[in-house]
Amino acid sequence: MVQLSILYRGELRCGAVHGPSGAAFDTDAPRDNMGRGESFSPTDLVAAALGSCMITTIGIAAKKGTLPVMLDGTRVEVEKHMSDDAPRRIARLVVRLTFPPGIPALHHARIREIGDHCPVAKSLHPELVLDVRYDFPA
Repeated sequence: MVQLSILYRGELRCGAVHGPSGAAFDTDAPRDNMGRGESFSPTDLVAAALGSCMITTIGIAAKKGTLPVMLDGTRVEVEKHMSDDAPRRIARLVVRLTFPPGIPALHHARIREIGDHCPVAKSLHPELVLDVRYDFPA
């Protein structure tokens, strides 16, 4: 169990604190939904959580030695697309993982399997469209 504390500061802004570490961040509603858009929105955090969970889960396998690859320098880009209809929700997430050159092809399928089954991906609503691409430069 992890305790998170969130304080509503008014004007569609919140401050969140991670209990175990004390790390903190702010959220702000997006400009297209009455906010200032000066920080991550709650739905931006969902998109960031997916991308970081995918590469972290792959990294855990690499650190355990069950996936003998070097992941340093991997880039993850996530595009968040909101629905046009009500209720407002995340409709689609486009994720692109670009790995450093030299990861042997024999590990590509395992990397995809691990990333596609990360805890955040498995927690998302099944109607949310995930468009995920894994790029392995030669």
